[in-house]
Amino acid sequence: MGRDVVFTNDAPQAVGPYSQAITIEKLVFCSGQIPLTPEGTLVEGDIAAQTRQVLTNLKNVLAAAGSSLAQVVKTTVFLADMGDFAAMNAVYGEFFPGEPPARSTVQVGRLPRDVRVEIEAIALRT
Repeated sequence: MGRDVVFTNDAPQAVGPYSQAITIEKLVFCSGQIPLTPEGTLVEGDIAAQTRQVLTNLKNVLAAAGSSLAQVVKTTVFLADMGDFAAMNAVYGEFFPGEPPARSTVQVGRLPRDVRVEIEAIALRT
């Protein structure tokens, strides 16, 4: 069973000792993405703008791993404030319009760089 590190310049570089994603056979384990541009600039603004950047990052990491958002089987959404749930959920639905993956959403005490949202994903690789 091979374990491969995934890296793309189309998503922000890891800000610590972790990989953007790891593939094992037909599975892709994506690290949590926060609203940083690939250049490392934090996306300011409301939860919708931050969620959009997070999901764009995930889409790009998945593409680098030979997968896509359509192949995601599970996500975990971390919110700094559960009051942002509805707005996050609306953007999330734009990225998963058909049969969405299983999901957990939790409110956390604090996220890296004091962002409002972080999302991790597990996907199949084609």
